[in-house]
Formats: sequence, structure tokens, C-alpha cells
Amino acid sequence: MLVARDHTTAKMREKLAARGFNEAAVEMAVARLEREGWLSDRRFAERFAETAVAGGRFFGPRLCLEMRRRGVPAELIDEVLGRLRQEHDEQDDLRCVLERRFSGFSFFAASDREKRRVIAFLQRRGFGLGTIMKVLKVEEIE
Repeated sequence: MLVARDHTTAKMREKLAARGFNEAAVEMAVARLEREGWLSDRRFAERFAETAVAGGRFFGPRLCLEMRRRGVPAELIDEVLGRLRQEHDEQDDLRCVLERRFSGFSFFAASDREKRRVIAFLQRRGFGLGTIMKVLKVEEIE
């Protein structure tokens, strides 16, 4: 299960239990995998967050939600996202997603429907409305 990709300890417990292993065997296996370095919540969280941001999939609150859904502990999420906020500028990331997905989009020339569609897409990715509006309006002025 760990050959293709990393998992959190919570997901590994869930997968092993779904395959019919009893709780004691699951805990023993997870402890061994952690001890030998095959399973690490920190490694999973860092890789997942970096890949999600670099690929334009998730940002901000949405990234936090996705990490929580995958079983990353809350304190680790805060730590990893805090480091990511220092390394990445949300406005630059938004500009990259906007250019990649909606190349040539003009906020002032677009219809209300098109504006709503673009803004909703960016919000679903996890960008805040204030940041979205700031970038869209500033890009048009420059």
C-alpha cells in the first residue's frame, strides 16, 4: 500500500482494518511502519501540501480541509500550512492559477456570469474573496 504513495497513520489504520485485520495487529503494523520510517504523517503532510499548491489544486482553507479529510493531525496541519504561507505568496499563486485556467480573462470586460464563474472556481480552490477581487481588479489596471 505504501509503494505507490504515502498515507497518514489514520488512513493506514483504516485500510488495514478494512482488509479484516484485528485492532491489535493493525496497531502493531502501524507502529512498526512508523518506527522503520515507512509511514510518516509529517512527510505525507509536507508532500501533499507542496504538491497541492504547486499543482494549483488546493490553497488556504480548502487545503486545510483536504488534509484533515486525509487524517493529518490538526497541529501538524497548522505547522505545515504556516511554513507554506511563509514560502508562497497567495496573490502570486492566484495569478498563476488564473493565467493557467483563464488565460486572457479580463474582469472589466467579462459578463457578470463569467465573473461569477471565475470567482467561484477560485473560491473552490481555497482563495479568499478579498484576495481574488484584489488580484482581478489590480491585474486589469496594470
